[in-house]
Amino acid sequence: MKKKKPIVYYFSLFVAAQIAWMGLLGLWIYIYVSNYIIIEQVGDQLAPQITIDTPNALVFSGGIVLIIGIAMGMSLLFRNLGMQIKLTQMYDTFIANITHELKSPLASIQLYLQTLNSRDVPKEKQKDFLNSMLNDSKRLQNLIDSILEISALEQKRIAHSFQVYDAHEIVTKLFNDSKFQFKLNDENFRIEGTLNSKCVIDPNAIKIVIDNLIDNAIKYSFNNVRISVELKNENNKIIIMVNDNGIGIPADEHRQIFNKFHRIYRKDIPSVKGTGLGLYMVRGIVKSHKGKISVKSEGLNNGSSFILEFPVYQKSNRSLNKLLIKNKKSI
Repeated sequence: MKKKKPIVYYFSLFVAAQIAWMGLLGLWIYIYVSNYIIIEQVGDQLAPQITIDTPNALVFSGGIVLIIGIAMGMSLLFRNLGMQIKLTQMYDTFIANITHELKSPLASIQLYLQTLNSRDVPKEKQKDFLNSMLNDSKRLQNLIDSILEISALEQKRIAHSFQVYDAHEIVTKLFNDSKFQFKLNDENFRIEGTLNSKCVIDPNAIKIVIDNLIDNAIKYSFNNVRISVELKNENNKIIIMVNDNGIGIPADEHRQIFNKFHRIYRKDIPSVKGTGLGLYMVRGIVKSHKGKISVKSEGLNNGSSFILEFPVYQKSNRSLNKLLIKNKKSI
């Protein structure tokens, strides 16, 4: 297999090309100015029979514009090439990660089946094996569902089941369901505040959002995880803030973490496998609810806060009413 050239190679090529064009531009200016100076100095001393064309300023200006235009075109070309190379690298990383994510539970299931097939396993142990295989198969199903969800989000083919709910009741229920699912207790998980409003959501979709945020908080924590959820109404918005005591997120990656395939790599963080699609999917779901998501983090080992904003339901809110109408049509 042919070895891929590193980013530095393409960057060096771009710099060299720019130096070449700037050198050509400099040479063009030098020749023009030199000819102009010579004509100014000796033009009167030449015989009348000798005619010398004065340098044409229009041609000179056109030449400069042409060279600058080519240089800018090359700059855009290499910029797009760099973006494509980065996207390819991210895609390769995604393939490697998802291959690992698929192989791990499959290998586990295969090992249990081979053991059951070749040995006389006690009934109690068989039950443990079956439970482990069920968990691994569920892990595979979740992974496949996530990939399908991403595809549907990008093609805008998701049929959300939007309904009007009491915001506090439905949000606390979804968080408590996740608390039970991830086996958290009152010591490392708490909900604060109240929501005095109604909302338009698809509970199943918002559950995916909550599960991803809590799962990340657990995976990226060194010590005992502590998660707090703050609820409040502000300016006709429902604000949900999910705080954790994890490793934190560098300031320069606050926006990038919501990009497809993007993952944070540092030597000092836990080795966490994943596809880089979780937060990308979270942002897509939140946007489909006419909401916003952002992140705050004060740096290394200072935890992170994910802020979800959803509009409060009012009968005069046209965008939310459209969601309800679409839901009725799909039914």
